[in-house]
Amino acid sequence: MTQQTALFAQHVAAGGKMVDFAGWEMPLHYGSQLNEHHQVRRDAGVFDVSHMTIVDLKGTNVKTFLQKLLANDVDRLKTTGKALYSCMLNEQGGVIDDLIVYFCAEEHYRLVVNAGTHDKDLAWITQQAESFDISIQERRDLSMLAVQGPNARAKVLPLLPKDLQDSAIQLGVFFATWNNDWFIARTGYTGEDGFEIMLPNQEVTEFWDVLLNAGFKPAGLGARDTLRLEAGMCLYGTDMDESISPCEAGLKWTIAFQPEERDFIGRAALKEKCESNCLVQVGLLLLEKGVLRNHQKVLTEKGNGEITSGTFSPTLGRAIALARVPADCGDQVQVEIRGKLYAAQIVKSPFVRHGKALV
Repeated sequence: MTQQTALFAQHVAAGGKMVDFAGWEMPLHYGSQLNEHHQVRRDAGVFDVSHMTIVDLKGTNVKTFLQKLLANDVDRLKTTGKALYSCMLNEQGGVIDDLIVYFCAEEHYRLVVNAGTHDKDLAWITQQAESFDISIQERRDLSMLAVQGPNARAKVLPLLPKDLQDSAIQLGVFFATWNNDWFIARTGYTGEDGFEIMLPNQEVTEFWDVLLNAGFKPAGLGARDTLRLEAGMCLYGTDMDESISPCEAGLKWTIAFQPEERDFIGRAALKEKCESNCLVQVGLLLLEKGVLRNHQKVLTEKGNGEITSGTFSPTLGRAIALARVPADCGDQVQVEIRGKLYAAQIVKSPFVRHGKALV
């Protein structure tokens, strides 16, 4: 049985085309995925991302636990409110999930993990925490909205609770502020500025209506996917999974091998995979007319690779993709589309950031 967020009725009323996504009824679009994409790139849009899982970890040993659980090192979080992006690995160095962790206090961290990995994430975290004295609380009482776009922060700041407005204005990228009920983070999944806002379920409907009245336009999963791909951001289950290491998914920058004594889960296997450097993630730009799609074969001088995420970029007006290919294969490749070969170029992602083309 699919679940519904607290905003389900609002999505239907706004004309949302509802689809099953990771066991949740979520809006794919509200009439035009293309318009929603441009709205976020050019002005301000709002996404309901309440299907994501919010988990609070508390206890005297919580930092030590997270240093074992995550490939990135939470010891880097020296300032209250600072956030860190990391992968959570299995013993083989494969990605169980990618997530954001927030440093709330010495004995309190908040995780936001993916909806599609909810059950296995909580089971894994609980299993690994057995020898640590910490509490694990899933925050089902909270909804989560993402306001994104070049004008998103300016538009939403006067709408936030009064006691959070000053601190929200001063938030740096990948920092958060909060009161007893609301949690405001300057994070996102679109390549644009904005906030991800966690707030009580009973308050989200009213706040959603306030946002729409202030000029925010609702955006669905379709636009979220084209936006994140233009921004070169990975999607779990598509660009990585438990058989893929962060090194193979373009996420080597999220791994903290120092200090050497920090023995995080999957460290030994991951180090070996990173040193072998067999496959790497790259950006692809199609040089001919056509559309790049997931799982299309990429032919290179060093062997074959595969597109992991492909789409037509509304901002660039061209087909783009993330692909996993042999290392040092050159920058000119071919993609097999319906039995025919098309010329493509390997480029550095992101393709678009803050509304500007980078390729």
